[in-house]
Amino acid sequence: MSTQSSSPSSTPRSTYQRGPVILRGREIPQETTDANLLRPQQSSDWLHEDPWRVLRILSEFVEGFGALAELGPAISVFGSARTPQDASEWQMAHAIGGELAKRGYAVVTGGGPGAMAAANKGAWDAGGTSVGLGIELPHEQSLNEWVNVGINFRYFFARKTMFVKYSSGFIVMPGGFGTMDELFEALTLVQTQKIGSFPIVLVGTSYWSGLIEWIRDQMLGHANISAPDIDLIHVVDDPVEAVDLVVNA
Repeated sequence: MSTQSSSPSSTPRSTYQRGPVILRGREIPQETTDANLLRPQQSSDWLHEDPWRVLRILSEFVEGFGALAELGPAISVFGSARTPQDASEWQMAHAIGGELAKRGYAVVTGGGPGAMAAANKGAWDAGGTSVGLGIELPHEQSLNEWVNVGINFRYFFARKTMFVKYSSGFIVMPGGFGTMDELFEALTLVQTQKIGSFPIVLVGTSYWSGLIEWIRDQMLGHANISAPDIDLIHVVDDPVEAVDLVVNA
């Protein structure tokens, strides 16, 4: 009878394959994946491990695609969650939501309060489809009451995919870091041709003019962008003009 050691380094199991993953030496597990699955769990720590997160991520894409696949033409409206209802920006976002709905477009927002709620309410009041794509945050926020199709996401990147995949353009109201993130991601995707013609309209000349000037003076001035890149952005003050730009494009 052989007395050869049964250690991983000297047996046929010195290479262990777990699906597409190859393990060797001390990385070889003491039990198979299905044995681990069927073993009674002593804690819920497995819920927070990366392989389980992958399934959660997958489920967010499946839920998003399933909910929005038959949405039809849509425009995303971004803006600050902190815009008060008596502000002119709130009224403009409401007018934009209503105008888009009247022209047969669903209105997609982040589903929060402020300018997002204004655009959703505009679509709702006009009898259109009002979509809210919410995100899990530590301090805010539930979907506003004017959303008639709502999805809550754990992961920003899954949520962002839905905005781009199911919208034909972006209208951007004054906002903070989140609004800037959405704006510059859209600009990057168009500039790098990851998406085709995709109109991006900023509403509020007084709010956006400083940013546009900085882009022209600094980004273009240092040759970090090309002159045609500036033409990707349209700045207007009239809600109807904003809708005309995205719809006609």
